[in-house]
Amino acid sequence: MEKDSPTGERIAKVLARAGIASRREAERMIEAGRVSVNGQRITSPALNVTPADKIAVDGQEVAEPEPSRLWLYHKPAGLVTTARDEKGRPTVFDALPEDMPRVMSVGRLDLNSEGLLLLTNDGEIKRRLELPATGWVRKYRVRIKGAPSDEALEPLRKGVTVEGERFQPMSVTLDRQQGANAWLTIGLREGKNREIRRAMESLGFSVNRLIRVGYGPFRLGELKAGEVEEVRARVMRDQLGLGSDEKPTGTAVARPKVARTRRRNR
Repeated sequence: MEKDSPTGERIAKVLARAGIASRREAERMIEAGRVSVNGQRITSPALNVTPADKIAVDGQEVAEPEPSRLWLYHKPAGLVTTARDEKGRPTVFDALPEDMPRVMSVGRLDLNSEGLLLLTNDGEIKRRLELPATGWVRKYRVRIKGAPSDEALEPLRKGVTVEGERFQPMSVTLDRQQGANAWLTIGLREGKNREIRRAMESLGFSVNRLIRVGYGPFRLGELKAGEVEEVRARVMRDQLGLGSDEKPTGTAVARPKVARTRRRNR
């Protein structure tokens, strides 16, 4: 089996599209010896495969990729955005409706954050949405303790450095004061780990509620905590800028599907 066959597609890309993992994660699985092709274990992702090849991960054969799909999920606070948590805390994936297929999250929201989380069954779409080059604005409603002036928030608009890590300029609007707390609307394009919380702490303010309300063209809207809404295939194709040769194969539905959360038994 030639490693650089001109036909087919790179195996990590095929695994990503099948919803096994992101392309980068799939490459790590291959290097760890967890993937086999036609019964032979491989350790290098520099391999092209075709539909005729039989691929297995951890001994389980990989099924044909399902149509690419995308969902909006209103993550409640108190859930971690990982498939498994070493501390035994409840995860986003434990709380999804039972009729959901295997999905991956686009980025993360930390334990105490809530709001819009994108989910997909396609690792290539996940990668596309997470790339910094996409430049999509993540928009948040943020409640902080204190009564800041607009001028006090100006450093965020210029970019701040926290513990040696540089955060790019954010858009910040002071919306209203509510007792001892203030509500802000913040937009950013990076989404680094706890970026908003750490940036606000550098100015002397603590965040006590953080809700993501937008991710690029996708909006939380009226979606209730724990609910899932599928994005129409046509909308997904248009918003992601997919060409005619890479458009999702799923069909559009008359209206987005909404399902209330039911815990999955695992």
